[in-house]
Amino acid sequence: MPSDLTALSDPRFILLAWGAGLALVAAYVSLVRVVGTGFTWLAAGTAALVSFAGAISAGAIWARVGLVGLLAGAAFARRKGPAGALLGFGGVALLVDAASIGGWLPAATASAALGGVTGEMLLGHWYLIDPRLPRWALRSLALSGIVGLALEGLVLGGLGGFPGGGPTVAFWALLATSIGLMVAVIGALRYPAYSGVMAATGLSYLAVLTTLGAIFLGRALLSGLGPFT
Repeated sequence: MPSDLTALSDPRFILLAWGAGLALVAAYVSLVRVVGTGFTWLAAGTAALVSFAGAISAGAIWARVGLVGLLAGAAFARRKGPAGALLGFGGVALLVDAASIGGWLPAATASAALGGVTGEMLLGHWYLIDPRLPRWALRSLALSGIVGLALEGLVLGGLGGFPGGGPTVAFWALLATSIGLMVAVIGALRYPAYSGVMAATGLSYLAVLTTLGAIFLGRALLSGLGPFT
């Protein structure tokens, strides 16, 4: 854990953790060879875009190395093994700099939550194009998001710095709603028709919004940011 809890609400920390999660999702999907190169390009590009602001900040050497790994992984997208390895390296490198700001445990939980939920939403679009694809990859990403969100609540709640009142209630409500939405995603994927994937992708859009809200609000509450002093 960081000695100064204000580091938890540093935008660089959250963006680097988010980018790391997306990069690791891209690596996973590439290695299991579920979909083609288009998803690799999309996920790697989104991860690079999300983490770019944090990577160009002072001292973020590993994050810059991670961006190079993402670009190299995208360049080798047609060769799944090398692409997955490069994307995985890029994700770990981004996570190293995120952890140097806000600590390993908060970085890992934010990465799992944001990466799982956002990755599931992005991958769902490929299943809308070809609903015959096996759905276990979508379920595994949704489960990763659920685990990350649950651990997020345990880690932030364990710090014991939440003030009372409405904002704290809103944080727990957002966290619970995010978990509920991802559970609903898994439930929707049990429905074999095309509408099952449509429902799962739509639910994951909502989960991205509530997860971002929970991540930012929880860290703002702990650090006493703005009106939460």
